[in-house]
Amino acid sequence: MDRTGESWAEKLLSRSGVQRVPSPKAEIYQLRGFVPPDLCQRLIARIDAERRPSTIADDNGDQYFRTSETCDLAPEVACVVEMEALLEGLSGIDPKFGEPLQGQRYDVGQEFKPHTDYFAPDGEDYARYCTISGQRTWTFMVYLNPVEAGGGTRFKAINKIFKPETGKLLCWNNRRADGRVNPNTLHHGMKVRKGLKYVLTKWYREREWG
Repeated sequence: MDRTGESWAEKLLSRSGVQRVPSPKAEIYQLRGFVPPDLCQRLIARIDAERRPSTIADDNGDQYFRTSETCDLAPEVACVVEMEALLEGLSGIDPKFGEPLQGQRYDVGQEFKPHTDYFAPDGEDYARYCTISGQRTWTFMVYLNPVEAGGGTRFKAINKIFKPETGKLLCWNNRRADGRVNPNTLHHGMKVRKGLKYVLTKWYREREWG
């Protein structure tokens, strides 16, 4: 990996089972069965115990834009240590470029409307979030459980919906090859229609996190 935390496609694709979405619009990969079910259950328990209302950068005034709950996972907890090791082994990205792991919980009717994970360069909060560690480069997201109905992740630009499966990883590059942010990574955490949805998210930055 280079020092900015950029992952090479070859590194991800060297892992058996990794699939790249066949689209030139965005660099997106998935890997089924990445996280063992027992680890998923332990992470779910942590999220349930410490969840809080989710927030967004650059508040757009829509109180229903992101209605999930979030858990900031303590790095010293055993299940978090295990998860971080799995991510490092897969991506090769130095952990110092990573934000702390977060978990999200979606109940029936909850969603995260179409958004990007990078910070809008012209957004009000860009300087606040990017001055020290720079822009977000990669997103790694893990579905921790199946959902009875709804709860998929939709990328409109590539006309693709990813459905939750226990332990399935979805990851994407938030930037284009020239370093500019990629608006084609706009994605929608769709409403849960039945059941609960738990996901784990790891974001990486251009510079060391801190």
